[in-house]
Amino acid sequence: MTISGDLNLISISESAIEYDNYPDEDFLPMPEGDRQRRNLSYTTEALRLWFEKQVNVYVSGNLFIRYLKQNIEKRIAPDTFVVFGMSCEDRVSYKIYDEGGKAPDFVLEITSKGMVHKDQEQNPLIYRDLGVKEYFQYDPTGAYLKPLALQGLRLKQGEYMEIPYGMRSDPTSILPNHILSLHSEVLGLDLCLYPDKGFRFYDPISHQILRSYAESEYERSLEQGARFQAELERTFEREARRDAEAIAEQERLGKEQAEQKAQRLAEKLRALGIDPDEV
Repeated sequence: MTISGDLNLISISESAIEYDNYPDEDFLPMPEGDRQRRNLSYTTEALRLWFEKQVNVYVSGNLFIRYLKQNIEKRIAPDTFVVFGMSCEDRVSYKIYDEGGKAPDFVLEITSKGMVHKDQEQNPLIYRDLGVKEYFQYDPTGAYLKPLALQGLRLKQGEYMEIPYGMRSDPTSILPNHILSLHSEVLGLDLCLYPDKGFRFYDPISHQILRSYAESEYERSLEQGARFQAELERTFEREARRDAEAIAEQERLGKEQAEQKAQRLAEKLRALGIDPDEV
């Protein structure tokens, strides 16, 4: 395998090295428990929603990445990965050799008991040689990935270096409110562990937490409900205002009619030679 120039331009030769020591599965690994399954869904969905308006960003997960054209069985299936500069159209598998040599820029693995060794020892070597710029691991249970449940590596001069904890402006390991955070330069997002929310992507510019499909739909339904309630209240206010104006108009007309009646009566009294003011 040869990597030339910019990490975005990766060429894989026909004589590329084969990873004989890396096991090849014939199936995609299944989530080990509800927490892993929920995080698998969230990480891919949240990034898909975040980049959905950018047609040149491909986001996927649990999809085979094939990296040797002469041996299609050489593959790896990250839990979540992002490729910039590539079409967002659906694929059956991501074949680097058919994508202009473009490897993923970002990879996240949701670590489990059965995958922790591979995620820490074997996969980093493959991702490094493919030129994956950032590789993150997260253990939802906190039992297998030590010393902290969220870890990240960034490619520098062909080798992975540990990503320091803290958001861009805060190098401390634990942020205020006990939030553990790693910054992804590739995504422009923070990967955070919240005590109450668990793992979430966070945009440090807009200060918003990225949502999953379900969370986005729920928020949209709340917003629609709030808009409906606000419109209903405005309708009630308009109707109340119209009722008040109608009552005021009726009172005004009634007063005018009473004044006109009193004026006609006074004129009749005067015609009879009676002063209405003395009556």
